[in-house]
Amino acid sequence: MLIDSRLKQIHGGRTEPNSEQQVLTEQFAASLGRQGVDDLLDGACTLIYMYMQWLCRVYEEHDEDVVAGVVPNIVASLRMMPRSVRPEAVPTMAGLLVAAGTGLSPSLWRKQYGYWTKDEMNPLEATAFLLADHINRVTDDPEFATRLISEALTGVEED
Repeated sequence: MLIDSRLKQIHGGRTEPNSEQQVLTEQFAASLGRQGVDDLLDGACTLIYMYMQWLCRVYEEHDEDVVAGVVPNIVASLRMMPRSVRPEAVPTMAGLLVAAGTGLSPSLWRKQYGYWTKDEMNPLEATAFLLADHINRVTDDPEFATRLISEALTGVEED
């Protein structure tokens, strides 16, 4: 929902941070406790994995490589956000995307390098956001990425 909210905000022309939403997000994260934060991070990694796997199928249908087609664009976008994404976090996000694009769990991939740092939270959110935006542009549907996840969750609940 956070990614969908950010997409609508940006595409609605509101690029300034929403301080009220930021405070609510921080309060929510603080209320989760360590296990809840871990679950939230795993959820963000799962979103990235699901987005990359969907993009894999789309790119394969056109005989293209998802890593070559998606990762450089996301990395370039992350580099254009130096206030939100510190330069040293960009290689981690690139590795995360490559892991997801090659079928590896981003959460398990990241765990081999230690626990997430506070400085990686914005880049992780930005990476999920940029992937969702990329999917929406590929499909020419501003809500496709959100529906993709909603339908996957509905399918899990029905099983």
